[in-house]
Amino acid sequence: MIAPSFILVRPQMGENIGAAARAMLNFGLDRMRIVDPRDGWPNPKAVAMASGAGRLLDHAGLFPTVQAAIADCDFVFATTARGRELVKQVVTPERAMEMTRAMAAEGKRVGVLFGPERTGLENEDVALANAIVTVPVNPDFPSLNLAQCALLLGYEWRRQTDLAIVPEVMGLARTEFAARVDVEKLGDHFEERLEAAGFFFPPDKAENMKLNLRNMWARLGLTRAEVQTFHGMLRQIAFKLKQQGE
Repeated sequence: MIAPSFILVRPQMGENIGAAARAMLNFGLDRMRIVDPRDGWPNPKAVAMASGAGRLLDHAGLFPTVQAAIADCDFVFATTARGRELVKQVVTPERAMEMTRAMAAEGKRVGVLFGPERTGLENEDVALANAIVTVPVNPDFPSLNLAQCALLLGYEWRRQTDLAIVPEVMGLARTEFAARVDVEKLGDHFEERLEAAGFFFPPDKAENMKLNLRNMWARLGLTRAEVQTFHGMLRQIAFKLKQQGE
């Protein structure tokens, strides 16, 4: 069974990275990925705070972008306490780790995104995820620090048992999901064709239109066969249009 990867997106303080590592190892998780840390990497403050979990940091992956960090993931959760304009499935930590256990049992790779301490994940980050994880906290004080959030998800991962896998999740887990990098390439292909067709108009709304499309692709949970079908459709449309132009 492949344990989920906890992906720290643009973390700001080494101490928080170290504390998150301790929280992860408390519950048997050792797959950490770090995206563009503010204070660089490696970070001695992270090592000091991690204490006995320092070996987890030694093997942490360092990535320049979220896209690179999730490229090999079959399913991605984004943790956030704030309401979003993006349409996404929203689940509790318990449900998220239940789904993760089911997918991991089928050999799928799951990533969980954690945002920077001050601002949390940006919409551009959340758009890349399949679903959102939200903790039912006090609405007047919803902010959790990085280590607390990692602890909650780690606890739910450890607590889950094979008995918690529900039939519909197992059915989904058997699906051969498209890798995130393949979904990103599909998004690039659509943007290329739509750009050529003049779809992104007016110009001042183009970026938001592209963001909504990226969010849609991530939310759909596409299979490899579906991604290939979409590429084939776009190529055929382009071919026919070229023929008609001639």
